[in-house]
Amino acid sequence: KTKYSKLIFRKSDTVPEDLHQMVQEGFLTLREQDCFFQDLVRIKGKDFLTPVSRILIGNPGCTYKYLNTRLFTVPWPTEGYDIKYCSPQIHDACKALIRLNDYLHIEAVKALQGQNFFETKEIKDTTVIDREQNFATPLTEKGSVSKDQSSCCVPEDDYISLKNRTSYNLTLLNYMDPLQMLYLKQEPYFGMGNMAVSWHHDENLVERSTVAVYSYSCEGSAMEESNEQKLKGRDPAVWHVGLKVAWDIETPGLAIPLHQGDFYLMLDDLNMTHQHCVLAGFSPRFSSTHRVADCSRGTLEYIFGQCELALQNLQTDSDSMALSLKSLETAVIKQVEEIHNEVEFEWLRQFWFQGRRYLKCTDWWLKPMAQLEEFWRKMEIMTSLVLSEVGKEEQTEEQRNETIDCFLLALTERQRLRKEWTAR
Repeated sequence: KTKYSKLIFRKSDTVPEDLHQMVQEGFLTLREQDCFFQDLVRIKGKDFLTPVSRILIGNPGCTYKYLNTRLFTVPWPTEGYDIKYCSPQIHDACKALIRLNDYLHIEAVKALQGQNFFETKEIKDTTVIDREQNFATPLTEKGSVSKDQSSCCVPEDDYISLKNRTSYNLTLLNYMDPLQMLYLKQEPYFGMGNMAVSWHHDENLVERSTVAVYSYSCEGSAMEESNEQKLKGRDPAVWHVGLKVAWDIETPGLAIPLHQGDFYLMLDDLNMTHQHCVLAGFSPRFSSTHRVADCSRGTLEYIFGQCELALQNLQTDSDSMALSLKSLETAVIKQVEEIHNEVEFEWLRQFWFQGRRYLKCTDWWLKPMAQLEEFWRKMEIMTSLVLSEVGKEEQTEEQRNETIDCFLLALTERQRLRKEWTAR
């Protein structure tokens, strides 16, 4: 209660049965169709394959970046988007995950309201939802609390803030079979045993947003908890989530057993003030980790906007169709070349680096990637146009040097990154 009060844990019997069934079938479908992949991530300049296999599912056009690797969402069914899935089963799996997303969103709003506002009895009485009917309805349609009810206890700004910090835009699904792993690291501080995922904070999230995690371990009769003797500490057969206060090993760590269908919420700033790890059990396990990813620079809408900005400096002569630059101002050139690098290294190379795997689920990303490649080609032309302009007589030496200085920075960076990506 004192050190881990922002962790909310819910047992599986609090979740509607039909939701469990849909989601668990979805997990198994995605595994059968080979849709889980180990990521090649970069830590301190070295590349590592993650022990856990993953897939990102979420809002169309959204991406999530961790450890220098950008993952691209397999879009879940979203109104207004034409998404073709490779099979009806994959469609159903993605649909199950958006249902789970809506349910966890509502649970997170309730939990946050419980922490912040439900001090008094009469406020409690104004709560919330008939869960059985409403768990699948997105908050945007219904509101987890109707406005007139909520305003008695939640100021408008807080209501919007609550909504923003719990409106998950994607889920990172994890799968691991510990028996297939030759070596798992031991938890180093509290003797918690085998770790599937080491101590970390989740990155690239909206500040103080909630993370919700639904856990499904395939517990069969062969994998019952080890009852030979009451072991000291945690049962090694059962998966756990471990928590500790960040940069502190004096405060006792916490290990919470996760059974089939349990879920937990890390509310408010818990992901920043604490670190968490995943402790492996004996049986294979799936988890769906719902996040409010900070997509300010990570959506298609954003990167298309950047391209549009860069290409404003390119003009075509109406007679000769020759291409030229509108402006040679250093600020304009610098901006264009930085966007050029962003398109190439944050999008095209990140996608094709491990992007073909998404084709197992959907071809949704191919069109926007072809479009980005087209923009990139135009930016390559713009780079060569700058070079030819710099060589012309009309420029004073001072102008020329200023242009070259800013231009060379972007080109040197491009060269360095191309080498790095070739090596990856």
